[in-house]
Amino acid sequence: MDAIEPLRIFPGKGIEILDQTLLPAHEARLALRTVAEVCEAIATLRVRGAPLLGLTGACGMAVAAEERGAGNAALQHAAAKIAATRPTAADLARGVEAALAAALAEPNDERRRTVLWDFAVDFARRRESEDRALGVLGAPLLPDKGAVLTHCNTGALATGGIGTALGVIRMAWEQGRLAHCYATETRPLLQGARLTMWELQRLGIPATLLPDTAAASLIASGRVGAVITGADRIAANGDTANKVGTYGLAAVAARHAIPFYIAAPTSTFDDRCPDGGAIPIEFRADDEVGGFGGQRWSPAGTAAFNPAFDVTPAGLIAAIITEREILRPPFELSISRVLSKR
Repeated sequence: MDAIEPLRIFPGKGIEILDQTLLPAHEARLALRTVAEVCEAIATLRVRGAPLLGLTGACGMAVAAEERGAGNAALQHAAAKIAATRPTAADLARGVEAALAAALAEPNDERRRTVLWDFAVDFARRRESEDRALGVLGAPLLPDKGAVLTHCNTGALATGGIGTALGVIRMAWEQGRLAHCYATETRPLLQGARLTMWELQRLGIPATLLPDTAAASLIASGRVGAVITGADRIAANGDTANKVGTYGLAAVAARHAIPFYIAAPTSTFDDRCPDGGAIPIEFRADDEVGGFGGQRWSPAGTAAFNPAFDVTPAGLIAAIITEREILRPPFELSISRVLSKR
């Protein structure tokens, strides 16, 4: 099986992404050579997934240096523009800020271009290493010879490595622990149906797709022994923002005494957010809800409530799997401990 490469780096030139809005029907790659192109790709979800957005943000700073020059003002302006494109994912701003800091530490503007490309390449390598470490730590938590439920897409397409939650699922499958994976469609943009099922098929993992509205019934049926998702931002107390619908899964899992796990790198934690109420939630366009792929099934002009994320309270989370360790409640203490080592 060929590795999935959602992003390729071409130092001195730009980056190339796998356009995720076209999957699974078409595997098309798109070259990004300007900050505007990077921001458009992020905003339209051509490239997505919190950890991969961190890498894309770092790459975007190198693209900015090639396009606009590497002076302080040019880089700071580009950083603000890229980081603001999607506000909920902590990794995007973190990747941008880290790349900017690396560049500003180099006094020579011309040298900064090389610094930024080197930073992006190293960032990609670290993503791969962290994903694998997270997967190895998390795999033993999944039910032996059992089934799990996951939501949205958290595989290679979302990180550039092997994935977070889907990386844990992959490692458990490769170790012979996991028998089956259930995946929600993840409306309204169908990341589970289009992307997760595509990855699961490529990995050879037995999988079943279900409508989001069937998830509570599936959990209640006893067919799954755990629910595992990724995260876009984790507050200091463990409250976690993830794809909308995650909160409902966690609540139903708690009702039926099934463990609910979060899998995310430490870069997703935001100790500046004391709790979930401080996490900014992105709202997306009304027309995403009333149709898909150019086809409408609701009347034109229909208003929609379309948050991209919801917040799962820490009290519903059994454990948070990171690349360093598995965090358990009380999360205020375990998160503070792991972040002190970041």
